Amino acid sequence: MSGSTRGDPLTYEELERRAAAWIGRQPDIRAAVVLGSRARSDRPADAYSDLDLLLLADDPARYLNDPGWVVELGRPRITFVEETAVGGGRERRVLFDGGLDVDVSIFPAALFADIPAALEQVAGNGAESPSPTETPGHGLALAYALRDIARRGLRTLADKDGLLARALPLLDRLPSAPAGRPPAHEFAEAVSDFWYHAVWTAKKLRRGELWVAKSCCDGYMKGLLLRLLAWHAGATRGWQTDTWHGGRFLERWADPGALAALRAAFAHYDAADVARALRTTMALFRRLTGETAAALAYPNPTSAADYATALVEQRLGAATED
Repeated sequence: MSGSTRGDPLTYEELERRAAAWIGRQPDIRAAVVLGSRARSDRPADAYSDLDLLLLADDPARYLNDPGWVVELGRPRITFVEETAVGGGRERRVLFDGGLDVDVSIFPAALFADIPAALEQVAGNGAESPSPTETPGHGLALAYALRDIARRGLRTLADKDGLLARALPLLDRLPSAPAGRPPAHEFAEAVSDFWYHAVWTAKKLRRGELWVAKSCCDGYMKGLLLRLLAWHAGATRGWQTDTWHGGRFLERWADPGALAALRAAFAHYDAADVARALRTTMALFRRLTGETAAALAYPNPTSAADYATALVEQRLGAATED
């Protein structure tokens, strides 16, 4: 199948209709849901939204490893497999005619079927706030992810065995998710990690490894900054603040002053500009660390920041003199 009926442009509504019909013909696909913006009321779909599907199949590898089935939905232009953003699974991403983007996460049906029993075991043990890795059954990693997704919006597309009907109502019985206020040791580790890599970036810049230095400044260090931004938002605005994941809707939940500083925190592919962006990123991280530590009543590790800053300036100064 290619294109849409009577040569009309393909739409997301038509893609979803075709997906539902195709799923109905696959006996090994037990259930399917629509996730993301096309199923939620908060931040609903706009002109740039894709279609997110989650399939529960007996053999996910069949659909992940062989892309032949995607022609049942439309004419694929680009397709590949990557890890899911949450839940620890894999998804096939497809770009169809017209630039329509469909992400299909595929998990083992047996994993989902184990969720009710695993939840009963957690409740029976009296656990208060275990993480997904501390609770029995790998299905709980998916359950935690699915709970947060379902709270924003989820629409059932198929439920052949009643898996969804049995499991979805139980998700709110999960103990508090581990996200939120970080333990003191986790906060300290992240801060130390940042300042270590600030020195590392300056060293790479001094040696002329511009690609590596820029990648660390604008990649790894920005990842630590993003984590701190989420903690800062929770600590100063309340842990009910939805910080999403991967920087989604950052402009909606992050500190306004930090957002303004971010405009100068990224670098061009130029040694002097990487040095400038590194200093800006360090200054922003230092400020947010102090404010977050104060809100959490945690120690503010200023000695690490001071020592790292002195080393960075020493190396950047040497680079400037060359």
